[in-house]
Amino acid sequence: MTLGAMMFFPAGGQISSWRHPDANPQGLLDFNYYKNIVQTAERGKFDLFFYADELYVWDRFESGISHANSIRPEPITLLSALAAATEHIGLAATISTTYNEPYHIARKLATLDYLSNGRAAWNVVTSQTDEEARNFGRDKHLDHTNRYERAEEFVDVTQGLWDSWEDDALLLDKESGYFADKDKLHNLQHKGNHFQVHGPLNVARPPQGYPVLVQAGASEAGKEMAAARAEVVFALVSSYSAEGLLASQKFYEDLKGRMAKFGRNRDDLKILPGIMPIIGRTEEEARERLALTESLTPPQLGLDILSHHLGQDVSSYPLDEPLPFRPDIDQYNQSKTVLKGILDLIDKGLTLRQLYERVTNKRSLAGTPEQIADIMEEWFKKGAADGFNVSFSHLPGGLDDFVNLVVPELQRRGVFRTEYTGRTLREHLGLKRPANRYAKVRV
Repeated sequence: MTLGAMMFFPAGGQISSWRHPDANPQGLLDFNYYKNIVQTAERGKFDLFFYADELYVWDRFESGISHANSIRPEPITLLSALAAATEHIGLAATISTTYNEPYHIARKLATLDYLSNGRAAWNVVTSQTDEEARNFGRDKHLDHTNRYERAEEFVDVTQGLWDSWEDDALLLDKESGYFADKDKLHNLQHKGNHFQVHGPLNVARPPQGYPVLVQAGASEAGKEMAAARAEVVFALVSSYSAEGLLASQKFYEDLKGRMAKFGRNRDDLKILPGIMPIIGRTEEEARERLALTESLTPPQLGLDILSHHLGQDVSSYPLDEPLPFRPDIDQYNQSKTVLKGILDLIDKGLTLRQLYERVTNKRSLAGTPEQIADIMEEWFKKGAADGFNVSFSHLPGGLDDFVNLVVPELQRRGVFRTEYTGRTLREHLGLKRPANRYAKVRV
């Protein structure tokens, strides 16, 4: 199976992870903190380190400043430094297609791919909040349809720029004085609805051809884009029950079933459900650790997180009664995937208190190493997952527990590697290196 080590927040997998007794919030802007974490993930033979990012401070509610973790380093700078401190693990940067330009991102990711010797990945996001829009000259975030249209074109342009130089274009012949073969350099000359980019890129074609494309959207537009483009998909999970397994199997087949119409093979895409294991050496210890993790978020912060996702302040409603309204997903302009998950919980009759607790502590799975491995193996073997994107209740301790206790159990069962067998991220994932579009035309 494929494993990603996910840093959703720099201190752990939920917004209050920084409060965990074993967390190290003083390290959030310390390079050695991140180096230790990623080197531990590499010791555990993870395929990639998955760094989440946002382009704003969540100040919609007072608690977002007073209680939430709102500090995180810029991803390309951080991952470039981590490339020098690691040898095998992939490095996935979250980058918005709404608040960047393709040339910038093509250049940065190509450089990261070179600095890491072929380990770069791009988590393609469209962003989702007005807070981000206001940092980039807009009052409102782009509507859902337009931002996915922009994202599609953004990826097209970026990959086109990565093809600027054919793989053998650089001659570097000191004797003749020829640096490059001019016939193997190509201008993109793109003119579209959102971008006009002439090219070429001033970085040679990346070692992987294209850095690996990662995506997390599960809306209809998101699934179509993933089936056409993505090579790794991070999937949300409702629960790790039989019901959750069935839902993930349906999502898995839905997404993989769309790929043929884009000329792609099912194996060209890895689907990784999110999981946050709370590991105890006994079931009792696991339950105690889960209770500790769930106690970290103050009630007001939990309510505000739920209000954020619903697009409406719910703090005045009775905590022990169901919400008296159901948001209209068609009129919603943040993450439709997250809202759909909340709507499913509303339809089950959860109280407001239960809702904010579930939203705050999503994806938690408490158990012994053997129990955690049981769930992961079952989902992997029953067609619900190609692996998992693993987040941690706190860092670095949650990652240490997983690497020391769960990874050996997965290895013992023969479902996870004992050693890296390749050098690039594409080799780890079993993905082909894409051919240069211009070289194919010449042949």
